[in-house]
Amino acid sequence: MKPDTTAKPTGPRQANKRGAARLAAVQALYQMDVAGSGILEITAEYEQFRLGKEVDGAQYREADAQWFRSILSGVVENQKTVDPIIRQALTEDWPLSRLDSTLRAILRAGVYEIMRRDDVPVAVIVSEYVDIAKAFYEDDEPKLVNAVLDRVSRRVRGEGKGKNPE
Repeated sequence: MKPDTTAKPTGPRQANKRGAARLAAVQALYQMDVAGSGILEITAEYEQFRLGKEVDGAQYREADAQWFRSILSGVVENQKTVDPIIRQALTEDWPLSRLDSTLRAILRAGVYEIMRRDDVPVAVIVSEYVDIAKAFYEDDEPKLVNAVLDRVSRRVRGEGKGKNPE
């Protein structure tokens, strides 16, 4: 008997679209931070000219536009809650302001998803944002993303290996 393979193509495709949406959201958050662009302007730019399009010879992967908007608007609307949670998860000698804009964008998006997207397993969120960090960094930054998101998930969702850190 042949195994049923009808469900397999949609699973990874959806994950790839969400992964592309996460990467685009991180890039958009970075752009907002560095250029001071507004959320409406950035959202329109990405949806019209970047998501699934070719830009300067590079092909952007097709992304779940709704997921992209959800992360982007969620981070912006919840930044006053997200940033203190990141600060608590960092060591005292590494304040949030010391991190570069890309790393801040990755952590903000990841922490937002951990806080507000209970429908997504922590392991998926952490894995996706560590992979995004690996796309930008070769040194210790992916480990930092992993550690911070793990600490946050224990605090916010009570998940993780260790005891409550408080």
